[in-house]
Amino acid sequence: MVDQMMIQVLVARLLLIGALASEIQMKDKPATDLVTVECLGSLSRMTLNATYIRYKFVDFYAVDHLGTLRKIDHDLAIQCGYTISYDHWGNIEFRASLLSCYAYIESDINFTVTIQINIATNPEKTDVAIYQRSVSCSYTPWCSREILCENNYMEVSVRREVPLIPADLLQDEPEDWAAAFPEATSGVASIWQIVFHTLTGRRVMLVSDAHSAGYGINTTDTRILLRAAFNATEAQHVEIQGITFSAVRSSTFYKQRWMILMVDTAVACPLGDMEYDEDLITWTIPKNISPLLAGARNFKDITVEFGINLHKLLPTDLTSRKITMKNDMNAVTIKIPIGAEGGYYKTHVRHGHYGRTYSINLFLEHQWEDDKWGVTKHTIIKAITTPLKLQEPIITNNTNSTTRCFNVSIGTFLPDVKLVHLTIDGKLITMPEINQYGYQVYETIYPNGTKGYVIEAGFDAPAVTVVLTDDDTRTYTLNITLGFIVDPTYDTFVIPISIESPVRDVVMPQAKGFCDAENLYLTITRGNVDQEWIPFLSNMQLTPKAAQNHKYDFHDNSTHLALRVPCFATHVIYEDIRSSGITVKLQLKMKDNRTLQDMRDYSITCIFPSKDLIDCQSNGSMVVTAMKLAGIPDLDPSELVLRDRRCKPTAVTKTSAKFVFKVSTCGTSRKFGNNTLTYENDVLYFKPGQADPVYRLKCACQYLIDEMVMSQYGPKENPAPIVKAGKGNLALIMRLSKDKSYSELYEDTEYPVVKYLKDALYFETELLYNTDPQLELFLEDCWCTIFPNKDSNPQWDVITNSCPNNEDSHQTIFHSVDEDSRVMFPSHLKRFEVKMFTFMKEGNALLQNIYFHCSVIICETKHPSSDFLCARRCIPGKQRSVRSTDSFLMQSHISSGTIILTTSKNS
Repeated sequence: MVDQMMIQVLVARLLLIGALASEIQMKDKPATDLVTVECLGSLSRMTLNATYIRYKFVDFYAVDHLGTLRKIDHDLAIQCGYTISYDHWGNIEFRASLLSCYAYIESDINFTVTIQINIATNPEKTDVAIYQRSVSCSYTPWCSREILCENNYMEVSVRREVPLIPADLLQDEPEDWAAAFPEATSGVASIWQIVFHTLTGRRVMLVSDAHSAGYGINTTDTRILLRAAFNATEAQHVEIQGITFSAVRSSTFYKQRWMILMVDTAVACPLGDMEYDEDLITWTIPKNISPLLAGARNFKDITVEFGINLHKLLPTDLTSRKITMKNDMNAVTIKIPIGAEGGYYKTHVRHGHYGRTYSINLFLEHQWEDDKWGVTKHTIIKAITTPLKLQEPIITNNTNSTTRCFNVSIGTFLPDVKLVHLTIDGKLITMPEINQYGYQVYETIYPNGTKGYVIEAGFDAPAVTVVLTDDDTRTYTLNITLGFIVDPTYDTFVIPISIESPVRDVVMPQAKGFCDAENLYLTITRGNVDQEWIPFLSNMQLTPKAAQNHKYDFHDNSTHLALRVPCFATHVIYEDIRSSGITVKLQLKMKDNRTLQDMRDYSITCIFPSKDLIDCQSNGSMVVTAMKLAGIPDLDPSELVLRDRRCKPTAVTKTSAKFVFKVSTCGTSRKFGNNTLTYENDVLYFKPGQADPVYRLKCACQYLIDEMVMSQYGPKENPAPIVKAGKGNLALIMRLSKDKSYSELYEDTEYPVVKYLKDALYFETELLYNTDPQLELFLEDCWCTIFPNKDSNPQWDVITNSCPNNEDSHQTIFHSVDEDSRVMFPSHLKRFEVKMFTFMKEGNALLQNIYFHCSVIICETKHPSSDFLCARRCIPGKQRSVRSTDSFLMQSHISSGTIILTTSKNS
């Protein structure tokens, strides 16, 4: 077999000469455009331009001396010394060792590698363009031993020489020589066998067996070569100065004429030798690599050179690229800034989020000399890519409310990212269609090569929502989603954008109302915010058909809404009944037609004569109609009674109860006057368990001594109708600070919070989203429970009537609030401190969750008058001891998140 290989090499010297000139062009592409070639030390390189091969199917074939094609797959590449790599842009790099299997070699000085490239446009490869290219390189002088650590294989080549016979030579066993003699008598130099030294002992292989196991073994005129995979069966992992190496320790026996020679073909290459931090790559290579120095002495460094993309860098190049190289007795340490020249960034997508990596091809060449090998050249090639670092897009709002135009910039992106569509109102719009929807998109290129995008849209563009946020302010919100694609992988990701712009441009609807003797009238002039509002009377949507069913007059168009309702209609509200008349209110609510949220309510209140409520009949009977009042919403008309509670109504509706009784019954009293007799009674409503009525309607009938008359109330002149607008809600929050400075508060995601017994808890309550300095928040009561429900038991008070609980051994401490970068309105906040405690049950501590609750009061403080609700004397700071009756705006309660008690710091 070995003789046949040598014959093939001789024949190759004749046949490859013709093959070198054979180049089949890929269609019409010039050779220099498709492939560039380089000679780089003991390697040759071909680079295929992505412009011609992107999205195509490429195969490589080695061409031997007979012109036979051998497809280069993963195993053949390792065994024969080929490396095929793809960068993220679609370029392909093909590297071949000058001592690769099918190279044409002349005197170990000139080397020619011929490769055929097949490029297909479909997976079936029915349409293939064939391109054949050779690269010829010269390389001399060779070092005594050269070791190459490629990305996918290890290679060692050793100069083969006849050694001197040492004095202490031990002769082999006779049968070894006898077995070797037939081979030794041959006149052709060839490899005989290889011995691997492993942890379990020696393993001897014939050359044919080693080839079958994936090893590459060959000889040239002056050298013997071994090539192995990093994970070969006989490879061992060796740790040297904390760096893991893959090492194959072997001895190769071969004969030269009448002598049988043994060559040490040990090879070792680093595996895990890279460290990454935020901005730096650190590459460490030990010098004293034990598998390569067995039996050697007098180790001496010759050179250490570093490079990128197989091109060596001068010291000035390292300085300009901010690369540092430390070369000491034990190791070479190189630090490369992420982003250094010679590498490149690439965008990737993971789980819908985009990020970037940095890739760079490094190599290190270390030459040393020792008394065993002479000069050894150890070349390490390392293609690295940093771990993916996810990116957060920078979204900048440059919107100008004056021009009523959104302007949003988003970035930064690498050049391989492209904006391809926008999602507007759930519809995907491609870039050529964007202008039709009122959007403009501009690409911006930054000096460092990155880019961003600017999106412009008017306030009236699709996907812009308008929400009334204050009496005079509308907030315009742009809600779109940007869709991106990454070249050339077609990975996609999206970035949602939501930009708000408040504008003081509100024209609210204006209402007017009046009453006549029998009806209430309400007219609303529409503004610019109520196009999507619809009117409601109570829970009934007011439509022409609904109004007709209730005999209401109703008209609605784009500019006005007009409504007429009888004074005793179904949807009116009775607020008060007095001798002067019955107070009736008509309330119309405007609701958002999508969410049915209350936007505004308008009401008109009038007083109508109450004569129709009491009928004094001539037969001595009284007929009284009692109306349900708005101030008692839970009143059940069927539960109304007279003074004698056994007297119940004779007829009941949802809003009224009718009583018919004799003047001598049901507890009716009588009173005599001059020529008159007056009968009086009360319609009453009692809540369960209460002795005093919450509703009392006095009714009376007056009769002349000789003549019966019907008593009636003497109504005053009706007051002018009143139209009132509804109020919104105020938002409150209760939070826990991490320390007494109140500079850092616990986020929602940090609850539950674990505290130890007697730890200080620093609470802060705040009125949110309000910029009125005339408002002040007061703590009324604060208490603690072991359940989230504020009304649950047990409870413990920490603040009572705005003062600390006197029964608490560790009283609550109030902290003042000063204006700072976070606090714009100190009057909107209150802070207090309590000690962590636990509830007790039968003498045992309840180690359960703790919840704190507070009832708070929001007061307006600009009107001087008294009201006890806003006089909080125990709270430090400016007190609100007086106020008007209109200044009390809201009374509500808030609660903290979960706090877990533990009694030991070791728990």
